[in-house]
Amino acid sequence: MPTATKTAPRQARGVDRRGAGALFSPLTAWLTRPLASFHLLLAIFGLLTVFGLVMVLSASSVDSFSKAGSTYNVFGKQVLYCLAGLVLFYIALRVPVRLMRRYSLILLTSCLGLLVLVLTPLGATVNGAQSWFIIAGVSFQPVEFAKVAFALWGAHVLVTKRGLLGQYRHLLVPVVPGALLMFALVMLQPDLGSTITLFIVLAALMWFAGAPLRLFGVVLLAAVTAGVVLTMVADYRMARLTTFLDPGSDPSGRGYHAQQSQYALADGGLFGRGLGQGWSKWQYLPNVHNDFIFAVIGEELGFVGCSLVLVLFGTTAYVGMRIAARNTDPWIRLIAATLTTWLVGQAAINVGYVVGLLPITGLPLPLISSGGSSVVATMLVFGLLANFARHEPEAIAALRSLGPGRVGRLLRLPTPEPYRPPVKRRPARATTPPSRPGVKTPGAQATRRGSGEARARGARSGPGSRAQTRGGHR
Repeated sequence: MPTATKTAPRQARGVDRRGAGALFSPLTAWLTRPLASFHLLLAIFGLLTVFGLVMVLSASSVDSFSKAGSTYNVFGKQVLYCLAGLVLFYIALRVPVRLMRRYSLILLTSCLGLLVLVLTPLGATVNGAQSWFIIAGVSFQPVEFAKVAFALWGAHVLVTKRGLLGQYRHLLVPVVPGALLMFALVMLQPDLGSTITLFIVLAALMWFAGAPLRLFGVVLLAAVTAGVVLTMVADYRMARLTTFLDPGSDPSGRGYHAQQSQYALADGGLFGRGLGQGWSKWQYLPNVHNDFIFAVIGEELGFVGCSLVLVLFGTTAYVGMRIAARNTDPWIRLIAATLTTWLVGQAAINVGYVVGLLPITGLPLPLISSGGSSVVATMLVFGLLANFARHEPEAIAALRSLGPGRVGRLLRLPTPEPYRPPVKRRPARATTPPSRPGVKTPGAQATRRGSGEARARGARSGPGSRAQTRGGHR
């Protein structure tokens, strides 16, 4: 009896393990396919885009009707921005990797020029920041594309100098000075949220390039010091910090956004009030379709809807790091990990300040919040990651042997080129140029003079020395 009693639970546990294995074995088998990263990234991209459009329509309907007389005003603009982003997504999916590296400096220089021009009268001020260009009624923010250009260029520089990164001057120069210049231009607008995301890009480049941990301690100390100084300089930043530390200090003023967003999340409960049935968009929560759209998701779709968003961004982190780990090109490894850290980090900051864990910084939720430049730049990043997914060695082998597949045939994607490590050039040996008959070169004269002196010394030193001399020449 005791034996039977002890054996039964073990058998039951074995059945449970086999059942769990049978449940996850199809997923594991699918993830081993050559193009699994590419297809999974496309699925996440599509889900986030469609989900974002639905939530923008729901969150902006009241504000659009009160300002423009149409429920679809903000939603229509978001659709146009998504179409423009899809064009950049497709271009990024087709561009060869070698061209990205070759023209990364030109892209960065162009973006720096735009950041300078936006500070001139050509730029427009929106929400207190002169960081926009408005052309024919269409506005865009150059700093969003500067983040991508800086990531491409920084990865190129660090990979080119990877054999010298043990020395601080090669690790820091010119990437850190370039980042500081971009920080200064963005803070002159001023735009603290974009500066934070640029810092995330810089930190990710340094981390995945293999910078020592003590360097991050110094960088973190410098970042905290700069943040404190910038907070003390501007009154509205100081108000945000004090409101975060004491949310009830000004509930109808500076703390209004944070408090209303938490009310909306609490009102949603587990399953939410229903899509389109939230109350926060009825002027209770400002910027509800932009910075605080996660609060609307919590109110209308509840904890389940918020969990879906978190799962999608968590899967984005997994796929991006998988692409970086499975590639052999060091530049692709570095840039894929950096772009993934930027996307997921920005999403974490947005969710953090909506739920009250972080001070409000004004960063949108990627692909879900309304906004032109942010959506277009995020789609560009997803296009780059999808391109890098097709450059995994197993994916290249499958595409070359089995053809482009359904998706590649539909999108007319070119076959990616395999990574070829650069050939290490050996230093050329110094050789004496051949002399023409009858012409005595200085090298030949010196050689003959040296040989004659050696023979003379050998003749004076005796037979033993001559034998040594001959042995030495041999």
